[in-house]
Amino acid sequence: MNRSTRARTLTGTALAVAAAMALSACGGNDDAASNAEPKKQTKSGEAAAVKNPIVASYDGGLYVLDGKNLKLANTIELPGFNRVNPAGDEDHVVISTDSGFRVFDAARQEFTDAEFKGSKPGHVVRHGGKTVLFTDGTGEVNVFDPADLAGGKQPEGRTYTSAEPHHGVAIELADGELVTTLGTEEKRTGALVLDKDDKEIARAENCPGVHGEAAAKDEVIGLGCEDGVLLYKDGKFTKVDAADDYARTGNQAGSDDSPILLGDYKTDPEAELERPTRISLIDTRTAKMKLVDLGTSYSFRSLARGPHGEALVLGTNGVLHVIDPETGKVEKKIDAVGDWTEPLDWQQPRPTLFVRDHTAYVSEPGKRRLHAFDLDSGEKLTSVTLPKATNELSGTVAGH
Repeated sequence: MNRSTRARTLTGTALAVAAAMALSACGGNDDAASNAEPKKQTKSGEAAAVKNPIVASYDGGLYVLDGKNLKLANTIELPGFNRVNPAGDEDHVVISTDSGFRVFDAARQEFTDAEFKGSKPGHVVRHGGKTVLFTDGTGEVNVFDPADLAGGKQPEGRTYTSAEPHHGVAIELADGELVTTLGTEEKRTGALVLDKDDKEIARAENCPGVHGEAAAKDEVIGLGCEDGVLLYKDGKFTKVDAADDYARTGNQAGSDDSPILLGDYKTDPEAELERPTRISLIDTRTAKMKLVDLGTSYSFRSLARGPHGEALVLGTNGVLHVIDPETGKVEKKIDAVGDWTEPLDWQQPRPTLFVRDHTAYVSEPGKRRLHAFDLDSGEKLTSVTLPKATNELSGTVAGH
């Protein structure tokens, strides 16, 4: 496997926070809590519940913040490199740790008894009222209803084990079909579909280096390949070919309000780190791909979708681009952070975009800051300076 297709899996090694990003000053509102003293982790029931919490990782732990004013509610010590994903309800997030996926009650700032153990916990996918976990080290897929996380117990749900462990991803559709990737630790080739009884009903092995997924309007599923995008639609796979012989679209963002998927677009298989300036827009109605050059690079943590299906890209020029997915036109530019450079190591911090409803949260680790923007007006809502630079950025998200 070449370096540009290395699996982004958990290493379990705490990395030093990158302090080399020279970010220029960004104007805006005063800090919500510029020198806030973090609270210590409290026992069950002692901490006041946080409404609509935001969770950010740092080297050695997690910050839990109020989603409206970004005030620091609590600091949770957690060694290692930890990844953060929405669990699919109003209270919980899923933390990828050394031992596997752990469920964290962000509203109450405590870990629950729910845990899915296994080496190299990978992608967390929310769709159609279900949350799907893929454990790369075992190839195990776990599907559960996030409503079953209430009470802190282990949710019961569907399980499936891939033929071989690999850096994969899976998503369950409304009718119970499970779309999941095919591959080994050395090579990933495509995807298969299981019906609700785990019987294979479709397969495609023409998606080299398959990585990442996104769901578009009418429940069309896109999987990134090294030569385009693989779509699953109406019970069949369709390949969207890229314009270049090698064109990796390994990261995508979808919206239930749009038939068009947003993806990255990398064309150098030998690059240690390619910094593309073009994005891809994949029309699931026509199986065609459009490329848009933003004139600035971005990272895999730069892509998201807005409340109306807008395509959102945070550029290394510090601008949050709001793009009409139908035309590819940049309709709005929000000055979010200062200029930044993507680090060579994917686990090192860089400005990160997380969107919930009409609010875009953008981290600025070089300044230890976190900002919130109104996507409709483009105005900055608030900012906070935290004790340490953050890395992963996520929060609770109910409904999917």
